[in-house]
Amino acid sequence: MNVGTNRGDAHAFKLDTLLKLVDVKGTDGKTTLLHFVVQEIIKAEGSRLSASSPSPTRTQPNALHDDLLCRKLGLQVVARLGGELGNVKKAASMDSEVLGGYVSKLARGISRINEVLRLNEELCSSKNSSGSLQFQESMSGFMKMAEDEIIKVQAQESVALSLVKEITEYFHGNSTKEEAHPFRIFMVVRDFLSILDRVCKDVGRITDRSIASSTRHFPVPVNPTLPSVFPRIRALRPESSDDDGSSSSLSS
Repeated sequence: MNVGTNRGDAHAFKLDTLLKLVDVKGTDGKTTLLHFVVQEIIKAEGSRLSASSPSPTRTQPNALHDDLLCRKLGLQVVARLGGELGNVKKAASMDSEVLGGYVSKLARGISRINEVLRLNEELCSSKNSSGSLQFQESMSGFMKMAEDEIIKVQAQESVALSLVKEITEYFHGNSTKEEAHPFRIFMVVRDFLSILDRVCKDVGRITDRSIASSTRHFPVPVNPTLPSVFPRIRALRPESSDDDGSSSSLSS
């Protein structure tokens, strides 16, 4: 990446750059670089969708209207991105330390219950109580299932943190700088999706207004079978120099 430049051999780029797309604004102070990017994406996506699905024919073709409808189709694709990445938004609201703490508490709780059951087993053996033995057997089955579940949860936690580290290194290059906030990458995506949603609404309003305007201004078709009115106008118009002179003298 960036081979041959002073920033060559780059291994990644920070997703934080996405948040800066709204910092570059147009001369109106409202349109941003992200607006332009979204416009280009919806244009490409709309053309792709229109090409794959035949559109109904109209008696009055309007290229501008068709282009706006294509853009609206493409906008629907871009606007769905926030919903498709809904789990990313949920992950951004989580704290990895709190999550790890919950798993540790569960593991410690299982250990303490095991200790209580061990003491209860010794007590049941000395008293030879049938009720206590039945309770011991029931709890032993539950503990076996609970220990297996805790092991699975701990394994899933380890795999999840490993994947987060991998994706952080893929985009940011060095995950050690993010160790204090391992889930920060999800926060960046969440903030970008919020900005993208706002931009999509802006572009959608502009597109809807343009579609409404284009439907009110269809081009009037010229029917070659209708008689032309232009020869009659030319016939009524004085064309000879004598007529011009006479008309000028009358005017004087």
